[in-house]
Amino acid sequence: MRAARRVLVAENGDIRVGAVMIDQLEATSVDGEQGYAWDAQGWYGGDIHRFWWKSEGEGEFGRELEEAELQALYSRAFTPYFDFQTGLRQTYRPEGDRTDLVVGVQGLAPYWFEVDAAAFLSNKGELTARAEVEYDQRITQRLILQPRAEVNLSAEDIPELGIGSGLSTLQVGARLRYEIRREFAPYVGVEWTRSFGDTRDFAEARGRSAEDTRVVVGVRAWF
Repeated sequence: MRAARRVLVAENGDIRVGAVMIDQLEATSVDGEQGYAWDAQGWYGGDIHRFWWKSEGEGEFGRELEEAELQALYSRAFTPYFDFQTGLRQTYRPEGDRTDLVVGVQGLAPYWFEVDAAAFLSNKGELTARAEVEYDQRITQRLILQPRAEVNLSAEDIPELGIGSGLSTLQVGARLRYEIRREFAPYVGVEWTRSFGDTRDFAEARGRSAEDTRVVVGVRAWF
């Protein structure tokens, strides 16, 4: 029996696979200005231990990139549906770059809500956090509505980056996609973003709106 168990583990228990998910690759329009955004992630490993990478960012066509980030994470499953993740994040902004230590969780909550939450400690000692929640509501076998919400928090004011303490930004949106294939789906959507507290004051001092609504058109793919 012991020998058979070893053979079973060798053949089926240590399979390493990977995947890449492009959640958002889109063109955006807000107040007559055209921009772009992306949100992608991927992983490689087994059922328990995995390496994850994540990247997201945005900007306006013909202008300097507004913000981009890249994460490299070690992930360990601690329940059948959730992983603990830790690693490093590098962010790029015109106002200043940061390197952050990342600690977070990612997984599937009850009622099929996808959750990704993390805290970030920068190389300058700044503590921030972000939580994202999304849900796929199938209208037909191919047509899917995906509501999504994201909240950003900060333990202190970071004037250089235009971030205020407490609740800094809230983003709520929905995207309607059509799966031509399971691996490829164009979509349209709308997204509302609002800044709060000192983050709002920093934005207005720089001549930016504290609230905007953008229309998005893009594709979602995985392989």
